[in-house]
Amino acid sequence: MKNWIETAGLGSLTAELVTVIALTLLICGVAHGVISWARSRVGRTKSIWDDALVSALHIPMLVFIALIGVAFVVDIIHNETELAALKAITPLRGIGVVAVLTWFVLRLIGEVERGVVAQHADDPQPYDATTLNAAGKLLRLCVVVAAALVVLQTLGFSIGGVLAFGGIGGIAIGFAAKDLLANFFGGLMIYLDRPFAVGDWVRSPDREIEGTVEDIGWRVTCVRNFDSRPLYIPNSFFTSIVVENVSRMERRRIYETIGIRYNDAACIEVIVSDITSMLQQHPHIDSSRTLMVNFSAFGPSSLDLFVYCFTDTTKGVEYYDIKQDVLLQIMRIVDAHGAEMAFPTTTIHIVNAGQPMPESTSE
Repeated sequence: MKNWIETAGLGSLTAELVTVIALTLLICGVAHGVISWARSRVGRTKSIWDDALVSALHIPMLVFIALIGVAFVVDIIHNETELAALKAITPLRGIGVVAVLTWFVLRLIGEVERGVVAQHADDPQPYDATTLNAAGKLLRLCVVVAAALVVLQTLGFSIGGVLAFGGIGGIAIGFAAKDLLANFFGGLMIYLDRPFAVGDWVRSPDREIEGTVEDIGWRVTCVRNFDSRPLYIPNSFFTSIVVENVSRMERRRIYETIGIRYNDAACIEVIVSDITSMLQQHPHIDSSRTLMVNFSAFGPSSLDLFVYCFTDTTKGVEYYDIKQDVLLQIMRIVDAHGAEMAFPTTTIHIVNAGQPMPESTSE
């Protein structure tokens, strides 16, 4: 560079600096134009990878070119002035390159995640958000750890010594942060076993936990109650409690006991038959699953009918609409046979009504 400038008659420090800066700006402009052109081309394809690559590369490439330009400027100044402070540019340049590459990879991971989400936005069978989230976090963690090790090596530290120190210090940290580690491995087990995913409706009979899973982190899982309150639950809890995933039910059950008056005992058999026929013909009752309607017990004040069937949906709103319709039709069947639903009653029998109580005698 210096020889070229002297040949052109510009043998001054200022001319060298101006030339390097001009070339840097020119290369940045060309790179920006190329990436903009590439973005317009890849936007026509259905693949998310080319879009993610171009979008993630845009700004880091410009910063990388600017970083190289600044490094050349500092080298020129150092060669002319021989300032000792400028010797630090060599390791700093290496750290800068590592930082830009790390930034690019992290941006690429984020762009791929957003592309997957956008691609499956209207998919009737949505992607597994939990697996996507876990994979993204693991990749980011690996990239950051690898970048940190490379930076330490660039600064002259022995990676072997750092790893050995980390192994010894890990024992002490493990005792001091056992709860944090328990939550971390609890989150890892959630990602591997996948008892629930983001968006699932879960509840626990062991704890007062019920709601929709909003986020699964490495330390806590956020479950939002149906009254819109968020619950932040440490992941270690899920290794010791029972969790019921309501969203993964195949069907929802209707399980009811219908009480008929004792005075209507003659109608019980035909009522049972009509209710069975109604459920078998109901458009939203799954007749391929267990369906039972039976006279089950002599209650204290009623003849109890046992109704057991499954709906064809697992959605809460639809389920309660179907259940309401079934119960209303049962009421109409009972009324059609001149019978009535029973309610708790007590019958008192008075012996020898109107006769005086006998007098007690004593010997």
